[in-house]
Amino acid sequence: MELRQLRYFSVLAEELHFGRAAERLHMSQPPLSVQLRKLEDDLGVSLLDRSTRRVELTAAGLELQQRLAQVLPLLDEALTGLDEVRLGMRGRVSIGFVSSASYTVLPAGLRRFRELRPHVEPRLQPLTTSEQIERVQEGQLDVGVVRDPAESALYASTPLRSERLVVCVPRDHALAAADLVTPAEVVAHPLIGYPRHLMAGFVDLVHAALAAARAQLRYAHKVVHEETALGFVAAGEGLTVLPETVREQLPASIRAVPIDTELRSRLVAVTAPSGGESSAATAFVECLVESARG
Repeated sequence: MELRQLRYFSVLAEELHFGRAAERLHMSQPPLSVQLRKLEDDLGVSLLDRSTRRVELTAAGLELQQRLAQVLPLLDEALTGLDEVRLGMRGRVSIGFVSSASYTVLPAGLRRFRELRPHVEPRLQPLTTSEQIERVQEGQLDVGVVRDPAESALYASTPLRSERLVVCVPRDHALAAADLVTPAEVVAHPLIGYPRHLMAGFVDLVHAALAAARAQLRYAHKVVHEETALGFVAAGEGLTVLPETVREQLPASIRAVPIDTELRSRLVAVTAPSGGESSAATAFVECLVESARG
């Protein structure tokens, strides 16, 4: 017994006429008759009374028609839901993000995604770059919004923003009045840094930018979150280097001064390798790109 045979029977039970049923099903009458004979053979009962000039349902046929009237709409609804999940119009999408994304591309991108895919639930997780890349590769995360990732065939990358590097200093610091500072001026002070194993790309970028000073970097503290780093800066524990968009969340007690370097930090969306990402993930990345352009 096949599902299509049950659908054929359901249409014939409504029409009680092979010609009209075949027309509705976009098929010829003989194959329809053959399929319904097979259905009766598989079920071991007679569903149709063909002894009169018109088709009539037997008692078994009437019972099956009533049952199918309840079951087939539910089945169609379930199949439609599965198709919408496949097309990325329903379901969930898991999204990781670094701190700086939460006040730059993520808010507008998320709002746009909710407009376009109202039946897809975004699940957001604040994670470091390394944590996100690992989870994208393992299939635990659909989209990662990361900072300065290495190029890799193990995931697909979509650039979102490119930013200057700034040094964050207390408002009363000697460097606070400058419009531009050199790497040598930065490394003359203790720094609040970040663990390389969690954000290798950004840490290496900062080291490369400050390498022109030809001096050993001195770290007072190493922290995971930029909010923690800014707290230490405000407390006078040292200076920290961050992407320029940090200006959007600086407290009044801290100033961000651009560093004299051509190197720039990149905010990037990462997904499964091309062709392996979900439709919802692709749509979310497109929303992030639109947000970044705006």
